[in-house]
Amino acid sequence: MAEILGNLGALLREPLASLMRPKTLEEFFGQTDLMGKGKTLQKLIESDQVHSMIFYGPPGVGKTTLAQVIAEKTASRFVTISAVTAGVPDLRKIIDEAEEFRRLGNPTILFVDEIHRFNKSQQDFLLPYTERGTVILIGATTENPSFEVNSALLSRAQVFVFKALEEGALEGIAKRALQKIGELYKSEHGRIVKLELEEEAMGFLIGFANGDARNLLNTLEVILKVADVWPVAVAEIRQILQKKNLRYDKKGEEHFNIISALHKSMRDSDPDGALYWMMRMLEGGEEPLYIARRLIRFASEDIGMADPHALLVAVAAKEACHFNGMPECEVNLAQAVVHLAMAPKSNALYCAVGEIKKTIKELGNLDVPLHIRNAPTKLMKEWGYGKGYKYAHNFQGGIVNQQHLPDQLKNQKFYHPTNRGVEARIKARLDGDKISVEE
Repeated sequence: MAEILGNLGALLREPLASLMRPKTLEEFFGQTDLMGKGKTLQKLIESDQVHSMIFYGPPGVGKTTLAQVIAEKTASRFVTISAVTAGVPDLRKIIDEAEEFRRLGNPTILFVDEIHRFNKSQQDFLLPYTERGTVILIGATTENPSFEVNSALLSRAQVFVFKALEEGALEGIAKRALQKIGELYKSEHGRIVKLELEEEAMGFLIGFANGDARNLLNTLEVILKVADVWPVAVAEIRQILQKKNLRYDKKGEEHFNIISALHKSMRDSDPDGALYWMMRMLEGGEEPLYIARRLIRFASEDIGMADPHALLVAVAAKEACHFNGMPECEVNLAQAVVHLAMAPKSNALYCAVGEIKKTIKELGNLDVPLHIRNAPTKLMKEWGYGKGYKYAHNFQGGIVNQQHLPDQLKNQKFYHPTNRGVEARIKARLDGDKISVEE
């Protein structure tokens, strides 16, 4: 076995993660919500009907790999760039070439890795060409596209959310890599070797990878180069990893578990738990602005109108992070976290938004009632636009009762305020009690 290991350097002429990158859909592991028989994304790829899309998810889960599989599978011309190094001149050259190929009947797929690194002007430059179909855009990002991609560009691309790889997928990747190394050895030395990890060792390796295939393969490469006893035991792996002192990626180790713990601690009004998990993230190297963005979302989703000031506090914490930076902004975030944890809770706004989105999807574009339409022209007045409209300021208390929803929804209630915090006063007003929100 020592002889085998001594030849691994010659066998691996490129990093193991690169060597093991799938070339076909059949070799692709994980993302079962997106890929597989009957799944939308797989059907688009297999039928060569790829349109503009954005792959969003943590590192090492198959975003770039799937783009390269598309490159192999599609009949389109495939161009790949990195948003870290490419600028508008590079994009302009690609677009010019794409327009020429398009006239010849050959469409171009443009894959932009780390698309969140493009600034607004770079994203705006791409917009008209994706709209006209000059290029089919595929972007990959580890950052939430809602924050990092222009809304105009986002509206022209379908977002596919990639998740951390499950244990079964990671185990399949590891076993295929070990098999590949054995095949490489046989092709060069004429001997069959079987490289295996003990069951406990495999479990430890998978846990260490934290859903990241690249992390898994990079770690496995180290194990292959230094392990001298096979099958490799878990104690050997622990010793190897300790020597290498591998760092967890801040978006890998317990990332989603910890942000969930922070949310639930605040939702349950536990400031101690919330502060602990917030500091765990900061100590792990998390960007303060990421935490601030999550607090802003929480302020509206879990508190809403029960404490309208919660959103102001969260936004102020975000500005403080911009202004102060680390480590000074730790206490600014701590103040916001405690405020949100202790604020009265309501998800009435969150539920209302969800119910309205569902209604719009089911009923489509319902007409605006005539009496609340503007009538800037004589003809529109003749059609009845604005007829019967009641001007609220002409009524006592500035309150008027008239229909504002489409006819099909005129008696529908979407917002159901709770009896907590400021929302209790809002509920009383909606119920007709003589109580002011300003009290």
